[in-house]
Amino acid sequence: MRIQLRYFASLREALGPGEALDWRDAPAAPTLAALRDHLAARGGRHAEALARPRPLRCALDQTMCDESTALHDGAEVAFFPPVTGG
Repeated sequence: MRIQLRYFASLREALGPGEALDWRDAPAAPTLAALRDHLAARGGRHAEALARPRPLRCALDQTMCDESTALHDGAEVAFFPPVTGG
């Protein structure tokens, strides 16, 4: 499964603007929660920025959603803090 990741605000500062992910070992019915856990399992900056206690907002294909939303091949996923400035 290929996913385009985008990071915003403090996540962008920690992880960069984004990345392309080829998630070969994705679960049968992947969700945004599973993706977040997969990325956090990388350790280092990803673990710190995407850790479970940290509140985050997410969007799938430029539509706000919650972490129970199912992913699809070619999805664009964005993660950002709950409050961002302009």
